[in-house]
Amino acid sequence: MDTSPLESVIVDTGAHPDTCILWLHGLGADGHDFEPIVPELPLPPGAAVRFVFPHAPVRPVTLNNGMAMRAWYDFRALDPGRGEDHAQVGETVALIQELVARARGEHQRVILGGFSQGGAVALLAGLGEGPAPDAVFALSTYLPDADKAGIALAQRTRGLPVFMAHGSMDAVIPVDFGRRSARALQALGVDLQWHEYPMPHSVCGDEVRDLGAWLTPLVQD
Repeated sequence: MDTSPLESVIVDTGAHPDTCILWLHGLGADGHDFEPIVPELPLPPGAAVRFVFPHAPVRPVTLNNGMAMRAWYDFRALDPGRGEDHAQVGETVALIQELVARARGEHQRVILGGFSQGGAVALLAGLGEGPAPDAVFALSTYLPDADKAGIALAQRTRGLPVFMAHGSMDAVIPVDFGRRSARALQALGVDLQWHEYPMPHSVCGDEVRDLGAWLTPLVQD
């Protein structure tokens, strides 16, 4: 019986994968959203990786007139760092850390990442006290307020590989939010790689290429 806390889309790139990549989708999407990117990532030939794309719970989103949709937490206003339902952020971080712990029991390496709202959760889950991934990637996103979410940042984050990327024309989460978050991560001592691309709130080919290059040494034995 499947006792996983979240239904997920699973894609394996080879038999007996020893690396698990947990990838969280953005607001209103689902686990299928980034499934097509797997074959586009320039990973090493023969690398056996399990990609897990969880579906966020369905909940009302205040920002969208209370419409129910898949969301990692409620946004009362598009004001990153202040407009979130911080209690829901904390609850979701705990849920994702449970996924990290499960993946850790089955794989040698666990990498956690996400896009937009999913990337915000990935950052906090990767930096907070609790089950830890080996690396984190965060696309078109920002670092939520850890104190308001009840998350204690961990000392182990020093040297943690983190990939952040943002579109310079992002009108949903402006690039300045990403830049400020990147500076905050650098102050924590993470091993940060930052990229900007001339794109809106989206993903582009150069970004996929750069993410694959960053992932390559992490998924190799």
